Amino acid sequence: MASPAITQTVRPLDTLRFDASGPPQITGVVAEHLRLLGARTDRPRPGDASDGGTTLTGSGFEPAHAVATWADPASGLADEATVQAATGIMAVHGRRDGDPRGLAVDYAATATAVLTVQGLLADLVGQARGRAASPVTTGADRAGLLAVSQYLAAAGADEGEAAELSPGGPPFTSADGVLFELETLDPGAWADFWRALEAPADAMRSGWRPFQFRYATACAPFPAALHTTARSHGWERIRRAAATSGAEVCALRTLGGRAAEHDGAAAWSLTPSAAGPMTGRPGPLPGGPPLARPPFVRPPSRGPLPLPGGPPPHGPLPDGPPSDGPLAGLTVLEAGRRIQAPLAAHLLGRLGADVIRIEPPGGDPLRGMPPACSGISARWLALNRGKRAVEIDIKVEADRRRLRELAAQSDVFLHNWAPGKAAALGLDADDLARVNPALVYAYTSGWADRLHGAPMGTDFMVQARTGVGEAARPEGEPPAPSLMTLLDVLGGLLGAEAVLAGLLLRERTGHGVRVDSSLLGAADTLTAPALRRSARGENPRRPAGFRRPLPTADGWIAPADADARAAAAHDLRGLSTSEALSRLHGRGLTATAVTTELSDLHHDPRFTGSISRDAHGAPAVPDPWSFA
Repeated sequence: MASPAITQTVRPLDTLRFDASGPPQITGVVAEHLRLLGARTDRPRPGDASDGGTTLTGSGFEPAHAVATWADPASGLADEATVQAATGIMAVHGRRDGDPRGLAVDYAATATAVLTVQGLLADLVGQARGRAASPVTTGADRAGLLAVSQYLAAAGADEGEAAELSPGGPPFTSADGVLFELETLDPGAWADFWRALEAPADAMRSGWRPFQFRYATACAPFPAALHTTARSHGWERIRRAAATSGAEVCALRTLGGRAAEHDGAAAWSLTPSAAGPMTGRPGPLPGGPPLARPPFVRPPSRGPLPLPGGPPPHGPLPDGPPSDGPLAGLTVLEAGRRIQAPLAAHLLGRLGADVIRIEPPGGDPLRGMPPACSGISARWLALNRGKRAVEIDIKVEADRRRLRELAAQSDVFLHNWAPGKAAALGLDADDLARVNPALVYAYTSGWADRLHGAPMGTDFMVQARTGVGEAARPEGEPPAPSLMTLLDVLGGLLGAEAVLAGLLLRERTGHGVRVDSSLLGAADTLTAPALRRSARGENPRRPAGFRRPLPTADGWIAPADADARAAAAHDLRGLSTSEALSRLHGRGLTATAVTTELSDLHHDPRFTGSISRDAHGAPAVPDPWSFA
């Protein structure tokens, strides 16, 4: 097809229109994001026709079409509750409590919506680069598997977990009733904090390991003495102990408080580069009148970018990007750690981009985080398989020069360094725009500089500060941030969405773009329905018992949300799971078995053929979209 003409658009979907229908929990978020990206619709609300989908049209593009569903109808998964149950979300979220629990927020639906928008944007980017339109399909079942992919990978590793999988974890409670989260990455600060509160030395020592690994295990079986110590001191004393030790504490905020301060900002921001329009090979762009500025000529597709100094000692990872994906021919340079940025880059790689990781000398230390498959961390593989890597010491000017040289030949630079670090190193957006005006510069942060005095921008602290701890549990239960990395994962999804929006805006305007996304944006996206209820003066929390699985003689079942009240009227504890499901199905009620062991997903008929193993033997979930 002829590439769409360069325009003077401000947002990537300006001048495009959309029509959307499908499951409201999914399609509502899709429609909101498309509006924020500039698309318009004649419908005040998306429809809920099950056989519909979302279509974007206009501006010289072929129609881009996406269908988002809960799952294959044959699977019996029909809504948020059943998808959470089947994919293992309930099992992981419930580890802190010892039994599976449903999230009271629509986590799988929200993730599916973001993935749907990703698919539409990727299709338009592909079209702008000469690829034919490719309708995309997403499913909440695959979004759920992606959300638990790190935990699934660990469950299928060659060795056991490095920390105990037992109930327990924060938040802590002060003597005056303040629920709070504690965060530090430094064992010395951890010890100093508890020493200042006069905790027993043995509890302080034995509590560090489960605290350190709680991001990986979704539980933290602390010694009871630590909770007892917290309850023996008032909140002001605890705050002073944190300030003197270097640890950070954050009192759990309410949804009402978050709604009152919410600035209404989108989950990401896009800022065109000030470095001028892109240039490339001479020649006019097909279609459209000439502009009063140098024409943007899309760079030709190229082979893999040569890495300076050759590959690192650990070599490239197997399972590279799909050669026919909509981002094939694009290069993403990623300097990310932990989950948020690596997951964003992983998704761009699954869409066809060549992803190059910037790792410190000796390689990313998280490669060795147990449990391992063939000597490499299973969790690390879940986020980084298929990427190439180069070792660069960003503290050394010669190596920073090498990084700039790589950025000059890349399409995207993505990082999640601490605030201010990129500017201090001379690697901020303006710095790299000088060597590559075409670059999409992406920063995935904790707070996006939107909250004054915010604590450390990590998953559980952002959950605590934004009311996610309250939204995740129904009425009548104490608020508690989930120990499943809800925001790191959703933040990674939003980071990839932002990069795709930036790539499309670059294609349509001829300018490089800076894109910013954050865990704060992920929190606000996830809790948006609750924040709207609060703003209307309604109770923002879901009713008591919401999404609580029902026990059977040998497991658990989860009824669909619409059938939960009727299902709860049946005593199923004396029945096997299969018998309980037969009884409910016979009465016209929808329910499914709750996955309690993630390793069982490999053989679960609800996901036939979906989960494979990579070249290292680590479990690998399927790509969350399919392009036809």
